[in-house]
Amino acid sequence: MPERDIEEIAKFASEVGFEALEIASWPQIANRPFTASHIGGKGFTDEEIERVQKALADNNLELSALAFYPNNLDPDPEERELAHNHLRACIDAAQKLGGVPVGTFIGRDPNKSVLENMEEAEEVLKPLVDYAGERGVKLMIENCVMEGWHPDGGPGNLAYSPELWEWIFDMGFYLNFDPSHLLWLGIDPIEALRPYVDRVIHAHAKDAQTFPDKLNRYGFFGVQRTRDKDPWDMGWWRYRIPGLGDVDWVRYVDTLYEGGFDGVLSVEHEDPVWGGSPELVDAGLRIAYQNLRPLVVK
Repeated sequence: MPERDIEEIAKFASEVGFEALEIASWPQIANRPFTASHIGGKGFTDEEIERVQKALADNNLELSALAFYPNNLDPDPEERELAHNHLRACIDAAQKLGGVPVGTFIGRDPNKSVLENMEEAEEVLKPLVDYAGERGVKLMIENCVMEGWHPDGGPGNLAYSPELWEWIFDMGFYLNFDPSHLLWLGIDPIEALRPYVDRVIHAHAKDAQTFPDKLNRYGFFGVQRTRDKDPWDMGWWRYRIPGLGDVDWVRYVDTLYEGGFDGVLSVEHEDPVWGGSPELVDAGLRIAYQNLRPLVVK
């Protein structure tokens, strides 16, 4: 909802029945896609923080997290520095907002191997974890593949599998768990989640739908010949509203409860069927709420 302000979003969320908001916190830079600046677009002023607090309080909502998901290993040194500077600003704001977690990505330099990226990440990202810890804030990584960041549809965010989660945990990161990304990777999201619930401090609710007939045409790595037209179109799967794809939501929520999770289940809406206009987005979020509400204890 990049076109809406925080007051409008908070009012809508409360009317539907949602109890918390995960607030987009990207800087305002040109018209970058897939970003929104509901706080911190031009810096985190005390006035802006008070405005967010008021919008939440007026609508009986909690703040679950600040969201800023750049490529923290961007091959362009200037882009990387901008990302790290803004991430530190998000951490400072999160501290003022009660110590809520900040969500981000590891990212990747696509010109380097996975192992080379891991070595670099340990050097340049660990100080960011320390910076957050000194302010009582936890940094969490979403396990999104970010295949659109890689020229051939490979992983653009090195936190997409349990093997890599163990590595990011060693650096001090936590997990913003999203089952949709695992499903199309061929990983059972429930069994992948089970051993690591204690490191999950925020949980996304997003579904995915796969199409076996198209997988037979494109293969696992997806569309290649027309990839330059839409790097995010893998051809054989798509994201869906919770309950409209292949994720077993009863088992997912039950596994979170069984593991002791008591955080927020946050709907991340990227469903192309229920997108494209404000009216469709609103309807998609209402469907998500209706599908998930019976599973979550009040």
